[in-house]
Amino acid sequence: MSRTAAQRGFTLLEIVLVMAIIALASVLAAAAMTGGFKGMQLKASAKEIASNLRYTRTQAIATGKPQRFVIEPAKHAWQAPNAHHGTIPDKLGIEFTGAREARANAARPDQGAIEFFPDGAATGGRIRLTAGKSAWDIDVAWLTGQVQLRQGTSAP
Repeated sequence: MSRTAAQRGFTLLEIVLVMAIIALASVLAAAAMTGGFKGMQLKASAKEIASNLRYTRTQAIATGKPQRFVIEPAKHAWQAPNAHHGTIPDKLGIEFTGAREARANAARPDQGAIEFFPDGAATGGRIRLTAGKSAWDIDVAWLTGQVQLRQGTSAP
C-alpha cells in the first residue's frame, strides 16, 4: 500500500473545527429567528407576567377573596399577592389596558390593576410588551379570568 492511501481521512482537529463552525452557525440562526437577546427578554418577561397573573387568579379562588395584580408601566414593575413582584427590562415597552374601576390607586393613574374574584372571573385587561417590531400580548378574559399569552406585532 502506498503511503498516501493509508493517510486518507480527517484529523481530530479538523472534525472539532467543523463541529465548532456548525455550532456557531446554529446559535446565530437561533438568535436571528427569536429576535436576539431582546426577543428572548421579551418572551421571558411575557411568560413571567402571565404566570403571575395565573397565580393571582389561583390565590383568589383558593382564599375565597378578591386578589389584585398591579402593574406600573412607568416604573417597569409589577406586583402579585403574597409578595410576588418583579421588574420588566427597561428596554421593553409596556402598555396596559384595563378597567378604570380596578385601578390600584385612584390617585395614581400610572398604575393599572387586574382584579380576580373568588369565582375565577376578573376585571379583564391586556398587558402588551414590545421590543422593536415584536410584541407579546397577555390577555385576561373578564368573564372567565383565563390568562392567554400570544405573540403579536407592534406598529412600526
